[in-house]
Amino acid sequence: MAARIVSGPGPHPPRITHTRPLPALDTGPGGADPYATTRKYLEPMNKRIILICGFSALIASCGNAAEDQPTEATPTTATEFTADTTIITVNGRNIPLDLFHRFYLDHLRRTDAKDTPTFKTQVLNKFVNILITAQDAEKRGLDKDQDFLSALEVQRLRLLSRFAIQHALTTHEPSDEDLQRTYDEHYGKEKRIEYKTRHILVKTEDEGKRLIEKLKDGADFAELAKTHSLGPTGKQGGELSWFGPRQMLQPFTDATAALKPGEYSGTPVRTQFGWHVILLEDTRETQPPALEDVKNELTRILGQDALKNYLSELHDKADVNLNPDLVKTAEEDPSEPAASE
Repeated sequence: MAARIVSGPGPHPPRITHTRPLPALDTGPGGADPYATTRKYLEPMNKRIILICGFSALIASCGNAAEDQPTEATPTTATEFTADTTIITVNGRNIPLDLFHRFYLDHLRRTDAKDTPTFKTQVLNKFVNILITAQDAEKRGLDKDQDFLSALEVQRLRLLSRFAIQHALTTHEPSDEDLQRTYDEHYGKEKRIEYKTRHILVKTEDEGKRLIEKLKDGADFAELAKTHSLGPTGKQGGELSWFGPRQMLQPFTDATAALKPGEYSGTPVRTQFGWHVILLEDTRETQPPALEDVKNELTRILGQDALKNYLSELHDKADVNLNPDLVKTAEEDPSEPAASE
């Protein structure tokens, strides 16, 4: 259902009333529904009487008048969305569903929150807060401020770049031949070895060295892991499940591959998590996975290759001229690290 915020009498906080049922969605060619994901998350809200009681801070109560209570949505009204349907009206300005659709999905991507009524409330409150503060900024003329315009241009360029990359990748559909070739390169010819290990994770290299000395004196690896390891496997004596070369961080895999069954690493191994002492218990050869089982990974690899080629082609065609009075190239100042996105 569409909704708008209205002010109740006296000091009461804003409350929500409902407007007409939403018109049916024109799904377009092929029946694709561009708002299917939004519908997935909003329909549970409709079934719980969408956009009413329970909105903390902004919407603290719904009033007691019967006319303020919307009817519960039916399966028909819960699916009648269009891009320009007004989802909320703020100070007389209608806000279309498409805008909230993008705002809501952005929050779903950015957080690990579950789709709950509490999460929906938080997102709606943030959305309304942004709308009312943005309108106030426009009244104050802040949308003409040079800092704002510069920041807006940066965001515009970032979005255009992202959309260009997405378009380039969606138009690159890997063929069966591409998938087979990539599969052969990554799986077909390699010897598949899996490792069974234990490890002890500590904060410093010196701690790792002291543990290695204890192992040389005959200490039991599993007992040391239970006592000293910071990792979640410490309670199990540092035991890890069987893993292949691509499943661990490269330093860990390289150190493991250099060992023979029964050997432990002679020096601590550093990863982003800390310092590891590794014991290789056993190895086994395995058959490569079926192409269909790794098709998503192969598609990702091909997509990365396509992106590199796309960017390379653009760089080759682009006419880029730096102002030498303002910009030093990497060749002129090699000590500076490269910027990353």
